[in-house]
Amino acid sequence: MKELEERINKDGRVLGKDVLKVDSFLNHQIDPVLMDKMGNEFYQHFKYSGITKVLTVESSGIAPAVMTGLKFEVPVVFARKHKSITLKDDLYTSEVYSFTKKTANHISIAKKYLSADDKVLIIDDFLANGQAVNGLNDIIKDAGASLAGIGIVIEKSFQKGRQLIDKAGIPIYSLARIKAFDNGQVVFEPEND
Repeated sequence: MKELEERINKDGRVLGKDVLKVDSFLNHQIDPVLMDKMGNEFYQHFKYSGITKVLTVESSGIAPAVMTGLKFEVPVVFARKHKSITLKDDLYTSEVYSFTKKTANHISIAKKYLSADDKVLIIDDFLANGQAVNGLNDIIKDAGASLAGIGIVIEKSFQKGRQLIDKAGIPIYSLARIKAFDNGQVVFEPEND
């Protein structure tokens, strides 16, 4: 998605060798117009997949997931990272390691929001090592639902997440694929890859 790549170049900041900070439009301050365009991109790519639910992890995946759910006109369910007094029983759970925060989280979804009848589209803000996707896929399997595909806003293709998903044979569509960070600059994969 050319507009997203341009926005990453304009407002993104490379931190070290493997972190991209995009808090001015994606995961702290949110650009709703850009989110709407992302939701439409995911919809156009997966519109014939029979999606009944969009699934993500709180909190940075919620905005693009909601806009995608809006296009599909289906519910959006987000896995919670923190326990709540209102969310404690009848849960699907999985452990997910956060690369940027260097912590493990137990994510959970109430069983009443995911069933064997659901055909799920995972939407997430970043794909690096594939931990969030694996955790969500574990929950989908536990529910007996089926995973129709994965939509990623920003993929760091120099890390192992994409290879794991491709090896599993899961359809994936990333809006921006980063090949490398070179001297503080983002190098994108060619669009036809």
